[in-house]
Amino acid sequence: MFASANKLLMHNRVFAWLAVVTGALLLIPLIAMQFTAEVNWDATDFIVMGALIFGAGSLFVLIARQVREKHRLLVALLVAAAFLYVWAELAVGIFTDWGS
Repeated sequence: MFASANKLLMHNRVFAWLAVVTGALLLIPLIAMQFTAEVNWDATDFIVMGALIFGAGSLFVLIARQVREKHRLLVALLVAAAFLYVWAELAVGIFTDWGS
């Protein structure tokens, strides 16, 4: 299992998969907008969230290629924490007024 994941991580086609996953995740709010008025995203929201998701995934891949396999979980946790922090700041502005 890990050998195939390691093999994919080392090839540049992982970025194509990241783009596909990013697009699939962005379909969630797009579909939700068709059924409820509670979700109201504009083009800027989709662009920012797409860049955030793709950027976090790309950052993980680029860093994971440089560190040993036993440290990849730590890298994943750090990238996930940074992603969640930026997402929360953009959504509600916990410490800053980025989302306002």
